[in-house]
Amino acid sequence: MKLKVVVHEAEEGGYWAEAPAIPGCATQGETFEELLGNLYEAIEGCLSVDIRDIPVSDKNKVMEIAV
Repeated sequence: MKLKVVVHEAEEGGYWAEAPAIPGCATQGETFEELLGNLYEAIEGCLSVDIRDIPVSDKNKVMEIAV
């Protein structure tokens, strides 16, 4: 999966970034390298869903797809 992210320079120093395709998914870092690591972690967290919290009956299927 490829996502476009927008990286901003923070006024107080460092950087912050957002993934517009995932509402509310944003992070920050003091350096660009830290920001990059935080971005991977933030996107993974925003996309992970605990399937146990979703009611699924016998007539439904749970699938995982790659995009």
